[in-house]
Amino acid sequence: MEKSGRAAFEFLHAHGAIVTPTDLKFHDIAGFRLQTDELLDEEWDLMVPSPGVPLDLPAIVRATARGVNVVGDLELAAPYLLGPAIGITGSNGKTTTTSLVGHILRYAKTPVQVGGNIGTPVVALTETSRKDQWNVLELSSFQLENINTFRADVGVCLNVTRNHIDRHHTFANYAAAKANLFRTQRAGDFAVLNSDDEVCRSFAEFTAAQVVWFRGRDIGDLMPPEDVPIPGVHNAENVMAAAAVAEIAGISKANIAAAVRTFQAVEHRLEFVAEIGGVRYYNDSKATSVDATLKAIDSFAGKLWVILGGKDKDSDYTPLREPLRRKAHAALLIGSAADKIASHITGATDLIRADTLDCAVAETWKRAKPGDTVLLAPACSSFDQFQSYEHRGRVFKELVNGLHTAGLETTNGATA
Repeated sequence: MEKSGRAAFEFLHAHGAIVTPTDLKFHDIAGFRLQTDELLDEEWDLMVPSPGVPLDLPAIVRATARGVNVVGDLELAAPYLLGPAIGITGSNGKTTTTSLVGHILRYAKTPVQVGGNIGTPVVALTETSRKDQWNVLELSSFQLENINTFRADVGVCLNVTRNHIDRHHTFANYAAAKANLFRTQRAGDFAVLNSDDEVCRSFAEFTAAQVVWFRGRDIGDLMPPEDVPIPGVHNAENVMAAAAVAEIAGISKANIAAAVRTFQAVEHRLEFVAEIGGVRYYNDSKATSVDATLKAIDSFAGKLWVILGGKDKDSDYTPLREPLRRKAHAALLIGSAADKIASHITGATDLIRADTLDCAVAETWKRAKPGDTVLLAPACSSFDQFQSYEHRGRVFKELVNGLHTAGLETTNGATA
């Protein structure tokens, strides 16, 4: 039972409900019972699965058929969340864009709180929400797949590429979950959509909201591209999406540009860790899909050592072949997806079977030369060897920062 589950338990308990928290492993929480089919088949008025729990789990399907109200944390919070909501979704860039919108609004002295799929769960935000305060929410497909009453005053979709097929089974199902953010909107709301993304464009056909388009290539209309402090073409898209949202919230372009200039990349998202012996290390543990890894690789000129692998999400890794061929000295493969990744990219670049992250970092220390870059951009989820992508990123940073004990000159950096 992770953050969202605990937050839902505390929320329901605070509202006077009799709550039975459950998980497959034991937790020291009042009223806790180990999760079994027999427990889930008991008579419940309400069932709140954590976002990571598939809704096609047989016991949940049976509960729905019995008339049990099965809702996610987003739907649970909806009636209690005061103030306008900005819902931000997309296959890649959600965390950066959500953090950037929050940063811009704070810079402009506009009341705001940030949470959802990052930081504070939505149900926990209800306690601190106010009618005069914006709620900026990162929203995943898992959170959106069964909403009915949650409505975003401003809905944002950055892009939709193949991801989480292990959970949604088909790309169409995955895209439909993202689309729900716009299906529940009303006239007077805003749908902020990437005009360069085919699936995003399709969302405009059925939303009742006013559509506001953005494009990364229009970054020069806001500020000189070289002034954007986070690298990569994809981050130009994230900045333009955030700027569109901020303008809707009443922030001037001048204030938006000034705020962007002071923004630093979020942890685990193209985060500069250190330079050791002339080799720069970047942590992009948040790159849990092939498309996110492609964007990470695209942010560098070349001379890369790319660490790939983790738990497969029924992904196709062949799109990595060409950028790896052009830009990488080698790919270092870790985790349970290593065999599949190898079969998809063999011949594109040298492959190093490292198996674990600590071995991968050790291999780069032995092999990389001054001017090279080591990039953790796994293209996979972390759940085979780590608790989360954050855990994986923290371990990577600890391993990298531990290399200085070898006596090499280390320059620690802020995020880049």
